[in-house]
Amino acid sequence: MKLSRRTQGYLIITLCYIAAALVAIQVYQSLSTAPWLSLLIADIAATLFIYLTSLVLNNASVYDPYWSVQPPLILGLTLFLLSDMDLGSILLVGAVAFWGTRLSINWMLTFDGLHRQDWRYDQLKRKSKKFFPLVNLFGIQLMPTLIVYACLLPGFFYILRGGGINTLTVFGLCLILGGAILETVADRQLQVFRKQRADRTYLLRSGLWRHSRHPNYLGEIIVWWGVYLVMLSTQPDLYYLALGALANTCLFLFISIPLAEKHLATYKTGYEGYLRETRMLLPIPRRK
Repeated sequence: MKLSRRTQGYLIITLCYIAAALVAIQVYQSLSTAPWLSLLIADIAATLFIYLTSLVLNNASVYDPYWSVQPPLILGLTLFLLSDMDLGSILLVGAVAFWGTRLSINWMLTFDGLHRQDWRYDQLKRKSKKFFPLVNLFGIQLMPTLIVYACLLPGFFYILRGGGINTLTVFGLCLILGGAILETVADRQLQVFRKQRADRTYLLRSGLWRHSRHPNYLGEIIVWWGVYLVMLSTQPDLYYLALGALANTCLFLFISIPLAEKHLATYKTGYEGYLRETRMLLPIPRRK
């Protein structure tokens, strides 16, 4: 039986990520540095492995699932191998696993196969030409890896130091779940809209998208501030680890959102009016 290109792509990427995880584990175990530094080096090693596979397959989108696979795997292994598995740590890993599973499923629903890559990468390839392999390495893969690593570092230390739970911990966990649910609803509304509207020039202006141009991105931002608050609830001395959630927020505000809106403005009817009438993130009406 001949497999579809989509199924073939799933299988190839799954094998690549299993191999990358094994590489990361081997690198981590071979190091005798501080746990956070060993984790960083292992994370970079896994990213470099995925980068090499993206070159072999001629598709930078091989990296796309990394964003959602990396945090649950790292925090899960930290919980099972390096901690006493207290209630707060278990709840944190469960919340992050819920977020990661949801995001991975959304990627699977939008994945067409390895014959096609994200339009943003195609755009970068046209602009950078022969330098695209470097853009792919540093801009598409290493930079997001480092940002997500910085985002999950509060969770790593929270688990490593024994967790703990109080009112602020519960609030942080609720933010993680709330952000993930917000992303789920926003992505689902967008998927249904695209199925119902064959004409790509139409704008989705109902549900969460009625008053927010990027409710899915808002959910992603909320998730990582939730992880930070969970850590801060019992380990306030690590307050400076907010830099991860802050960097993630800046990534969306100054790179992802402007890039997406510039692209949408080229073919969406009435997009200039949509910009004036809706907020970038918060799904609340603008005053007229």
